[in-house]
Amino acid sequence: MKIIIIGASGMIGQRLVQEGLRRKYEITAAGRDVSKFDTTNEKLHVMRVNVLDPASVEAAVSGHDVVISAYGPQLGQEEELLEAARCISEGVKNAGIRRLLVVGGAGSLEVEPGVRLMDTEQFPDEVRPMAQAHADAYEIYRQSDLDWTYVSPASWIEPGKRTGNFRIGTTRLITDDEGASRISAEDYAAAFFDEVEEPAFVRDRFTVAY
Repeated sequence: MKIIIIGASGMIGQRLVQEGLRRKYEITAAGRDVSKFDTTNEKLHVMRVNVLDPASVEAAVSGHDVVISAYGPQLGQEEELLEAARCISEGVKNAGIRRLLVVGGAGSLEVEPGVRLMDTEQFPDEVRPMAQAHADAYEIYRQSDLDWTYVSPASWIEPGKRTGNFRIGTTRLITDDEGASRISAEDYAAAFFDEVEEPAFVRDRFTVAY
């Protein structure tokens, strides 16, 4: 299986590349800056792509079986996230590829029926616009005719260990017995590739946390 990961140089993108290689897939790491990747690995290819140009996306993803988008702009670039969602959807479709998996946000997950995490008082004000952009991008993917899957992390994700032990949910934020919601980027990547190998959430979303 040939898999391309857009936004591969980011914190989550790098772990997805590592997990894909760990499972012996042929991986293309695509993004603006791919200089950090080890090109001596025969299973790893690198490619530049402009996520704001559908033609660039189409050219990059052509010939792959699965497309993963781990693209995520910095705070203050919310409109860029939405434009990227539109361009990625269009480019993947034009390349004739059906399967698209997206690294999503956690803010649109519910903490109770009808109440999203980003609507709670505890949610940081400075992050709320980006959380809303992720929610709007989710709707863009939902409206596409691709076989998409939107994968939300826990509310706290950071580099850590790959344990292989985690829980899967759907639209509700997963918390532990102490009310914390967290996941390592390594275990998030493991859950992500489980979905690549055995699809259970085609045209749907899921979340992963401890």
